[in-house]
Order: sequence, then C-alpha cells, then structure tokens
Amino acid sequence: MSIEIKAPVFPESVADGTVATWYKQPGEACARDEHIVDIETDKVVLEVVAPADGVLKEVHKNEGDTVLSAEVLATFESGAAASAAPAEKKEAAPAAASSATETVEIKTPTFPESVADGTVATWYKQPGEACARDEHIVDIETDKVVLEVVAPADGVIGEIAKAEGETVLSAEVLGTFLVGASGSAAAPATETAAPVAAEADNDEDGVAGPAARKALAEAGLTASQVKGTGKGGRITKEDVDAAVKAKPASAPAPAAKAAPAAMPALGADGRIEKRVPMTRLRATIAKRLVEAQQTAAMLTTYNEVNMGPVMEIRKKYKELFMKTHNGTKLGFMSFFVKAATEALKRFPAVNASIDGNDMVYHGYQDIGVAVSTDRGLMVPVLRNTEAMGLADIESSIMDFAVRGRDGKLGMDDMQGGTFTITNGGTFGSLMSTPIINPPQTAILGMHKIQERPMAVNGQVVIQPMMYLALSYDHRMIDGKEAVQFLVTIKELLEDPARLLLEI
Repeated sequence: MSIEIKAPVFPESVADGTVATWYKQPGEACARDEHIVDIETDKVVLEVVAPADGVLKEVHKNEGDTVLSAEVLATFESGAAASAAPAEKKEAAPAAASSATETVEIKTPTFPESVADGTVATWYKQPGEACARDEHIVDIETDKVVLEVVAPADGVIGEIAKAEGETVLSAEVLGTFLVGASGSAAAPATETAAPVAAEADNDEDGVAGPAARKALAEAGLTASQVKGTGKGGRITKEDVDAAVKAKPASAPAPAAKAAPAAMPALGADGRIEKRVPMTRLRATIAKRLVEAQQTAAMLTTYNEVNMGPVMEIRKKYKELFMKTHNGTKLGFMSFFVKAATEALKRFPAVNASIDGNDMVYHGYQDIGVAVSTDRGLMVPVLRNTEAMGLADIESSIMDFAVRGRDGKLGMDDMQGGTFTITNGGTFGSLMSTPIINPPQTAILGMHKIQERPMAVNGQVVIQPMMYLALSYDHRMIDGKEAVQFLVTIKELLEDPARLLLEI
C-alpha cells in the first residue's frame, strides 16, 4: 500500500521548515518507526519516521527545500522489499576501486538567527579517505553548541575548502565529496577509520559523539568493541564505561591507541609552556561575562539557609520518591528551583530583563540551571517551572547534565531564560559572587552545605548551613527587593511545607 510521508504539524509560531537530511534513499528498506528524514525549523529539528515496514518509494522534497506544515515529503510503499542493488552496494564498494558517480558539496548546517557564524573545530576525515553514509566527518563549533556534519553518502572526501580553525557562515561550503568513490589507499583507511568501518560492516555499533570518542581513545577501545545503546545505535560515554568495566583485567589497553599528547614548547625563559587556542564557547563565555560586568550595575547580597528541613524530607522520602517516579532521584536543586519560582512570582522585577531602555516583565518563569561540561559552562533552561513538579525538575536537570557531558545539548535548550541558578557547592565552594547572565537581571548562587554551630533558642546547635548569594542589576532591582527576594527563598527552604501551600 502506498502511503504519503508528511512533514510534522508545526506549532503556530513556526511558519515553515527545511528538509535537513534524508537518511534513506528511494528503493531502500525501512523498518517501522525508523528515522528517515530531519526537518529543521528555526527552533528545533523534527524527526520523521517510517510509518510501517516497507520501502521508500519516491522523494518529493530534496535536502534544502522549504516545506510547510503537513506537506508531503515522499511516498512510501508499506510491505514492499528493497531492491537488490542497494543491498549489494555496501558489499561491493570496498572490494573494487570505483570511480565517483557524483560530486556534492559538504556544507555547514543552517544556523539559527541568534548564531552569526561558526568555527571548523575538527576534521575526522582527510581528502582521499573513504566514508560511509552518515559517518561523522567534521565538527562545527558555534557560540553555544558543537554541530556534527556527516557524510551525505558512501564515498570519499574530495577536497577540504575550510581548514580547522577557519570561520564559516551558515550553509557555507566546507569541501567536496565524491559519491560512490572508494579510498585511494587501503592502509590509511584501515588505520584511521577502523572504528567506523567496523561499525558500518557489523551494523551493531553507532557513530560515537565527541565525548564518547574521547572516552574510547582514553580506554584504548575501538567502536567495534562497544555496543551502542544511544539513539540509532550511537555510542555514549556510558556505553564506553560499561565496556571498560566488562573488559577482562588481563587485556590492558594498548598504549598505541591512546590519543597522542601535544608536545609542550619552551617559553622565552626556557621553561615548559603549552599554548592552546581558546575555544569559541570559552571565548563567548568570557566576552559575555565581561560585558555583564561593564554594562550592569551589579551588586551581590548574601544570606544563609538552614538546610536541615530539606535534608530531613529528602532522607525520609528519597527511596519512595525514586520508586514512584521511575528511578528519578530527589536532589536539592528541585527545592531551590521551586523556591525561586515562588519568589519570582512575588518579585516580578527579579524575573524581568532589560532591552535597551525598556524593562520587560515576563509572565512566566523560565529558569536556567548552570551545567559544567568539558567544553565549559552551559546554561540549559527549564521552561515554565511554575507548572513543573519536583520530579519533572530533577529528571530534566539530569537529562541536561547527561546531554551536556555528551555534547548533545541543542541551541534551543539554552535560548531564553528569565533567571539563573548556579551551584558552586558541588565543587566545594563555600562562598562566591556569581555574574549575571544578560539580558537577565539576577542570578542565584548556591554553595557547599557546611555544618556550623548556630544559636537556636538560646543554645548552640550544630546545623547544616549554606550561604546563598544573589547578584542583581541595580538598574532594574532595588536593594530592598533583592534582599526580600533572597529572604523569601530562605524562608521557603527552612519551612518546605510553605512550598506546597504557596504561602
């Protein structure tokens, strides 16, 4: 039976989308719910899957074409079998050196409006090296995330137009790709691309992301030795960790597999120095923080909170909470998010932002939670926290942490936000002064829980105390509001029942 494959129904705020990548070509077999095409909008990338077991019959919208909501992308024949030619192509390609059937351009992804340009971070393939379809070939680093560019088909890298470190614009040509050609030399292809080649042959391992590739190199493993449990069979860092634990102790990782360390250089005085270019993300963080200090009238107010009541609730209900909410752990951050949400409702100026000479008051609470990653600090945003429960908050934060570590946070995850919470206490910080994340006007800093002697009802009692810091923009927020806002958070945390009663 012939079925129409349509673009998803876009929300009202999205006018149209662009066909980003076809993962199947006409005549190729598809399993039910198998990912076949990406539709990129100005906010998110939407995945379209196969409606049933069958074959992709005809593509009506090519990569780069603009599509409307629910527009027909292709036709699909359910229950049909794939033609023999595509199946034999994978086996025949490595056997004989074939000439290219088509030369296509490798382009950067289409950046959203908030991203002006990117930088070529790493080429994983060089001219003449063979690539399998959808194999990861180059990383483009933007101000917010690292975007992966994959091979458009089975073939060979032709020519690299943009070298590592060069700045590229949206949809700019990075190089050329020879579709259907085979590698120029067998030895380099075997040595350099062994993990990916093994994955393509076995069909049991996915392409590893940046964090997973680093973990593979450190563990001395190849991708063929690790079973990918991520989406589409992609290998995650957790998969590598599991493989390392399962690896017999008698088979140590060979030193030759480890990533070679950069050779240090001698400075002017003859002592060892190592010079490393600043990443785009690190440069952007530095620029924004300096701008915040130069443009905002920034002050910080401090208080302390007795964490005993929250710790008691957590200890009493953490096991029941985990069973009830499918393994989600009850942490401290969800209490702070809920307390901050309630305080933001009472003090709208703290939830506002400055746009030129205008003050913008937001009728919702979108709270950014700072997450530390190998690439630097990222601030994904929890949307509409006023409608979220503790379990929703904890599971979302854990998802952010895992995706941030694996380099999978998207641009839409980090855009917007009306307030930010950062927790230096996870690293042992007892006191700090957080810097505002523009255009927001305030940021809350959590710190280490430290047992200290406190005076309670005329007696000295040991209590688990935490210092809180609220940095705020005095152009928008008066000192009275800032202090009252922080005191409100303190009172809600020291008497958590008030969070439920909203008093």
